[in-house]
Amino acid sequence: MSNPIWRWFSKFKPNSLVGRTLGLTLLAVVLAQGVATSIWYTESKHKELAGIRDASESMANMFASTVNFFQSLPVKYRHIVLDQIRNMGGTRFFVSFNKEQLIVEPIDDTPLKLASIDSIEKVLSSKLTKVESISVDFSHPDNLRLLKNDIYLHDLPKSWAHHTLTLNPIDPPILVVQIELATHEWLYIAALLPAPYVTLDDTLIGREQILFLVLSTTILLVLTYLLVRRQVKPLKRLAKAANEMSMDIDQAPLKEEGASELVTATRAFNRMQQRIRRYVADREHLFSAISHDLKTPITRLRLRAELLESDTKREKFNRDLDELEMMVKGALQCVRDTDLHENNAYIDLSELIESIVEPLNQSRIVVSFIPFSMEPIVAKPLAMKRVLSNLVDNAVKYGDRAEIAVSMSEEWIQIVITDQGPGIPEDKLEAVFEPYYRLANDDAGHGLGLGICRNILHGHGGDLIIDNLPTKGLRAQVFVPPSLEV
Repeated sequence: MSNPIWRWFSKFKPNSLVGRTLGLTLLAVVLAQGVATSIWYTESKHKELAGIRDASESMANMFASTVNFFQSLPVKYRHIVLDQIRNMGGTRFFVSFNKEQLIVEPIDDTPLKLASIDSIEKVLSSKLTKVESISVDFSHPDNLRLLKNDIYLHDLPKSWAHHTLTLNPIDPPILVVQIELATHEWLYIAALLPAPYVTLDDTLIGREQILFLVLSTTILLVLTYLLVRRQVKPLKRLAKAANEMSMDIDQAPLKEEGASELVTATRAFNRMQQRIRRYVADREHLFSAISHDLKTPITRLRLRAELLESDTKREKFNRDLDELEMMVKGALQCVRDTDLHENNAYIDLSELIESIVEPLNQSRIVVSFIPFSMEPIVAKPLAMKRVLSNLVDNAVKYGDRAEIAVSMSEEWIQIVITDQGPGIPEDKLEAVFEPYYRLANDDAGHGLGLGICRNILHGHGGDLIIDNLPTKGLRAQVFVPPSLEV
């Protein structure tokens, strides 16, 4: 676990750009190596089979010449010639005359073995037309019988056959050819195949090739990871900045680096952020100017209203001025409350909800909430408290009692606030989010609370949905993403 490469790969996510790139690279390497290996194996096997056939035919011609030589000798001189040959240092293969066919324990069949046997049998059959039978096979040195069925290779003196038929430490299989010259007269020939066919190795991919493939693939994946990780860093910063911009417009410009496409996207994002910042500043200045400019005429109108002789007209005039002043203050409040000028912080939702519920339950229990344990989320504390306080206060005010439940999924943290009030007409469920729209007849509030709550949640990447319960009461559903970063 302390290996840095292991730590790198442990951070991968299957759906991330780095993970997908490495997966695609690995798949491409495996497919390319598979195709290349199959083509190489097919071609090499054709060449190898052709080579072992040529080598086997050459050996078979030597065997045929040896048989013809011994057949040309009188029978009583054959053993004398063999002894002389052994005393002079032997030949390239072991030769003996036996009275019976010796038992051969064959090795497993392989394409190279079968090709060699087939070539030798064809040449001997065409060259030796006066023999009774021909037997060709391969035996392991430990099971090789010589002279008699009860004599093995390791039983003979080393000068007789070991230097001819053994090749330590690989112990290759030994070719055994037995030719029946006449009844109870067998010519026995044992030999090793010439290089590079000594071992009859039919392995598809050797140990060295596997090691090379593993090392080359590992190096390619590591270099690809470093390259993609370097290119993804600016993209991650861009995504993080876009997420934070929705909650705080006053962010420092991003550094323009990486590939040309990323530089272009980062430059466009910086320009967009600058234009939005100017737009928001112009909006604040506009509303501040409107508020300042309207205070003087409203005050002037109040003074003039006092000069009216009719009390009824004066009262109506002042009421209109109060409504006008309330609308101006409400608009300014809406602008200020939806601008989230505070930093992100870790929030314990359970503690936050308890701090809202506790004052309401001083005299009697009006809010039902069971504390829970979960990982803190990252959000703007005052803004989130404003949202939940507004919704809980509305539930207690218009529904007598409130119940709060929290659930969590991979995509959302859901806070559900329900009450026992009359609810809202179905055709008014979206209208209540509009500024200054109120269903209650009292003078408490400006009809801005729900709109401000939804705007704050939109700034956090969440949402607010209200609907009526099937029986009685209203349900407010707050959705907050759990994966925001500080």
